[in-house]
Amino acid sequence: MHFDNLYTHDFARIAVASPECRVADPAFNGARHAELLAEAAARGAVLVAFPELGLSSYTCDDLFHQRALLDGCEAALAALLEASRTQPCAAIVGMPLRFEQRLFNCAVVLQRGRLLGVLPKTYLPNYGEFYEARQFNAALDAVGEEIELLGQRVPFGNRLLFAATDLPLLRFHVEICEDVWTPIPPSSFAALAGATVLVNLSASNALVGKAGYRRQLVAQQAARCLAAYAYSSAGAGESSTDLAWDGHALICENGEMLAESERFARGSQLLTADVDLERLSRERMRQNSFGQSVRVHGAALKEFRHIGFALGLDREQPLPLQRRVERFPYVPADRARRDERCHEVYNIQVQALVQRLASSGIGKLVLGVSGGLDSTHALLVAARAMDQLGLPRSHILAYTMPGFATGERTRDQAWRLMRAIGCSAAEIDIRPSCLQMLKDLDHPYARGEAVYDVTFENVQAGERTNHLFRLANHQGALVLGTGDLSELALGWCTYGVGDHMSHYNVNASVPKTLIQYLVRWVAETGQLGAVDHQVLLDILGTEISPELVPADAAAASGKPLQSTEAAIGPYELQDFNLFYTLRHGYAPAKIAFLARHAWGDRAAGAWPDAAHVQRNEYALAEIKRVLAIFVRRFFQGSQFKRSCVPNAPKVGSGGSLSPRGDWRAPSDSRADVWLADLARIPD
Repeated sequence: MHFDNLYTHDFARIAVASPECRVADPAFNGARHAELLAEAAARGAVLVAFPELGLSSYTCDDLFHQRALLDGCEAALAALLEASRTQPCAAIVGMPLRFEQRLFNCAVVLQRGRLLGVLPKTYLPNYGEFYEARQFNAALDAVGEEIELLGQRVPFGNRLLFAATDLPLLRFHVEICEDVWTPIPPSSFAALAGATVLVNLSASNALVGKAGYRRQLVAQQAARCLAAYAYSSAGAGESSTDLAWDGHALICENGEMLAESERFARGSQLLTADVDLERLSRERMRQNSFGQSVRVHGAALKEFRHIGFALGLDREQPLPLQRRVERFPYVPADRARRDERCHEVYNIQVQALVQRLASSGIGKLVLGVSGGLDSTHALLVAARAMDQLGLPRSHILAYTMPGFATGERTRDQAWRLMRAIGCSAAEIDIRPSCLQMLKDLDHPYARGEAVYDVTFENVQAGERTNHLFRLANHQGALVLGTGDLSELALGWCTYGVGDHMSHYNVNASVPKTLIQYLVRWVAETGQLGAVDHQVLLDILGTEISPELVPADAAAASGKPLQSTEAAIGPYELQDFNLFYTLRHGYAPAKIAFLARHAWGDRAAGAWPDAAHVQRNEYALAEIKRVLAIFVRRFFQGSQFKRSCVPNAPKVGSGGSLSPRGDWRAPSDSRADVWLADLARIPD
């Protein structure tokens, strides 16, 4: 299987078509269907859905009872069936069909010259501008379960489920137009029976406001069913005697709109989107209420008949992903959505801290301010919390605590920030107490030797935390934590001290990439009133560093500054790895496939419009290297730190590593299976 083939990673390209039609002209309509089927297959799609009654056109009214039209539709189906023999793509075609001396509005599923099944419409609208019960019978009126069609015995019924044997997560069901507008659509039961892709052949007409409702309907059904939903609709060529048609087609995945057609287009349209079948499957595994629903409706689900077919996929050739993948999954590129995200996260953090202070009866906070990102944002949250509680910001007791490697830039930024916020500000030089501890440990540095090992670093981290907790005791305050989600994921914190420990941590479920935008958002939107915002922008432009090794020692090693990202990889890639590991449970090879699609070309895709964003791009080899760091640190060696983290508010779905919430894992697990999958990634 080729690494760059989307089917290797459990994606499926599906298509919805809105062909130009002529009323009551099956030969013309069938030819347009055949053209779009061939185009869908050429684009690499495995499934294409056409509109309701597309072979005849929807607006035939009483012409549906004319034998010539019905015979013509079957002849058009025969021609389309023949054209499908060389196409791996399955097609779902709408047409009127005679069965048991009655007429049914049907969806016919065909692939490679084989008729896989016929699904009659379940609910017939007979109100407003629709009078389908005049011409058609509903699915429940049928007695038999097989139809003789074009010399084949074909399953007939509205409870058919189609499964691709060579793409196991692709299982689809078909309903027709009105079916999805009902309180409990047939597709709801199909999803519980295992369908991951729900298809609707529609002829929904155009009315003011109807398109918006249609979007909501499709998105909500996809979200409730944890499925993809493909919606086709009749367009150009339908009769305008009393109605107008817009050819509105949609492809949605679990509530997220992947693709939408141009409405009121002249001529045929073909819309494709890449559906993540694994995502849907994993969401169903994660949400146990889905499984409970399966149990509740078990009797009805047993009525489904499962029909297997082989796509004959060619996975040895590259087929790149067309789907948009956000470079920053925690940070929307769109400005409006990003502002909304920042507003939500910031206010969740503030509300949680307000509640903790109110419930504890403690009105003061102690925190260390380094002049870096995390402590800056924690201070911004603390200031807003004090404002909401009606307490003076002087109740925030902020301390900058320079050590052996603190730079003048960060020290200056810490002081400017504290003054701008209006908190109580002080400085404690921790070097004397650190030196005393190093002497007690008989560390080489205390004897004048240039040894900057992990003990040297952690003595400083420990002294800062020790001071903060004793200051909290002394001042009757809570220690406010500053460590973020990215650091917890990578174990980039000192156990029991440093950013790991506090009385309450507002940042623990906020990743580093999002904190950067939160700080900028607070500055740009004036959340804290008349505050010097330039200091916030200066902090955003500062290299991320623990500042625990003196600059001259770092320079001697060829690095001008002790750089966090040089040690553990770029946070923008590590947050990408974290999102798809934590939120979706993907294996490393799929994460790398997505990362190359998102980060492989800086000129492709949308970027957040913020000055601090460097438009980087990464080759697959670098993506693999950084992912290896993540796998080793996340799965083996860091869990013991996450098993005892302080309380902290969760800000997003799948965005917490608290052992009391989203993530429970053993502290002594191995990373071998993830490293084995990592080896699948080409070098």
